[in-house]
Amino acid sequence: MLRLTELTLPLHHPDEALPAAICKRLRITPRDLVKYVIARRAHDARDKTDIQLVYSVDVNVKDEPAVLARFRKDRGVQQTPNSSYRFVPKAPAGGFKRPVVIGAGPCGLFAGLILAQMGYRPIILDRGKMVRERTKDTWGLWRRGVLDPESNVQFGEGGAGTFSDGKLYSRIKDARHLDRKVLTEFVKAGAPPEILTEAHPHIGTFRLVTMVESMRASVEALGGEYRWQHRVDGLDIATGPGPGPGTGTGTGTGGERHIRGLHLNNGGYIEADHVVLAVGHSARDTFEMLHAAGVHVEAKPFSIGVRIEHPQSWIDRSRFGNDAGNAILGPAEYHISHHCSNGRTVYSFCMCPGGTVVAATSETGRVATNGMSQYSRNERNANSGFVVAIDPARDYPGDPLAGIALQRHWEERAFIAGGSNYKAPAQRLGDFLAGQPSQSLGSVVPSYRPGVTPTDLAECLPDFAVTAMREAIPVFGRQIPGYDHPDVVMTGVETRTSSPVRFTRGEDLHSLNTRGLFPAGEGAGYAGGILSAAVDGIKVAEAVAASIGGA
Repeated sequence: MLRLTELTLPLHHPDEALPAAICKRLRITPRDLVKYVIARRAHDARDKTDIQLVYSVDVNVKDEPAVLARFRKDRGVQQTPNSSYRFVPKAPAGGFKRPVVIGAGPCGLFAGLILAQMGYRPIILDRGKMVRERTKDTWGLWRRGVLDPESNVQFGEGGAGTFSDGKLYSRIKDARHLDRKVLTEFVKAGAPPEILTEAHPHIGTFRLVTMVESMRASVEALGGEYRWQHRVDGLDIATGPGPGPGTGTGTGTGGERHIRGLHLNNGGYIEADHVVLAVGHSARDTFEMLHAAGVHVEAKPFSIGVRIEHPQSWIDRSRFGNDAGNAILGPAEYHISHHCSNGRTVYSFCMCPGGTVVAATSETGRVATNGMSQYSRNERNANSGFVVAIDPARDYPGDPLAGIALQRHWEERAFIAGGSNYKAPAQRLGDFLAGQPSQSLGSVVPSYRPGVTPTDLAECLPDFAVTAMREAIPVFGRQIPGYDHPDVVMTGVETRTSSPVRFTRGEDLHSLNTRGLFPAGEGAGYAGGILSAAVDGIKVAEAVAASIGGA
């Protein structure tokens, strides 16, 4: 089978145009084309008066060697890559402790699934609840302003990605096609099959809930075990022989720090010498516990800002012109950035077409926001993070946990500005530019629940961020007509763009200074989104298997 890439056709092309384009590209007759399957479809809307669809296609032809020889120097015509997942050697017959996965978000879910598929019968711990119970608790905050610090947007089955746009694309490059393994497992669990071909696939919250349940059932059927409302509050670390490759029993050389067990919030203890740390980007108390236990950690850049909302119809028209509303294109997205005169970069983050702004705090007395979409993406507004990059060396040097303190400070300010009841501070964009508090909002209706309080967002953000955002807004308005409309709503604060820490690991994916502990996913600083976190979970599961099996 051959893979053809960069086949470009007009948006409104007839069905027969694609096989005709394949034959023209390969210089074959229609009789020589046996079959074709769309591997990927994207669109190019740089010229909104002439939007193009861009295909990658897998093709069977009658004389494949001859065709391939004819295009041997053409990178756009190659043999279809083998994207099937190949397991590392399966679990030995006995003589090992069951690996433990801390966290049931995308990273922990796939670490647990792969370990289960290899026969390791993992134990998956999560501080929160099963996804449907967790959903009820999350709605408790959104509808009634009641926060459960252990069961919310951040904590519980499915992780933070459950209440998001469900984007399933990333910038990772992986020659083993582990992202394909993730998407294939999602489809098996009930995701729409088009996620395998769309360039920018997404799922949405409601579908993610049922998929997570299906994947949990698969893990359990393979001998895995979930334990809910089990927060890890301490590590049992020893020095001496510990986990390491090459022995088949997980024992390494003397003199090394290594994990040998976990202390739980309920007073329990689990003996374990292989632990996947997949706690997500908001497990601040866990970060503090790990730092106190001496696990190697360093500060990592993240960003701070607000969620910004526009009517989705404005974004559609600005991006697609007369083709706004086309079913193939769907709701329009945008990705923009600007490097400011004060040295800061302002950019859009986690854009949610046809979505809502949601309460994403996990700590009492603090307000944090995020964006969420359903699969249909049919809500009135588009929203995205409108954020400013910050850097440890410049903004919080010297303390690996100082980024957490910075996040908490501005979330507390936002809580107070919103009314100290989990309503969020909000402001008209025109008032923000003018440097005056909003007394009311305009034609753009905010979607945040449990509600917003018009105020001055400059009181909830660092001065450097306010300055940079005010400079970037008119720049973005020239790129996207309507972006800088004075009635656009800004809701604060967006602080959970990524983890503020990285738990450094070595080439074998063990913690840099604690054998048997495998930092993983977004919380450990090695992913950014559902897909990359899931891929990292697979890689870490393979590293655990290699350590246990002596590979």
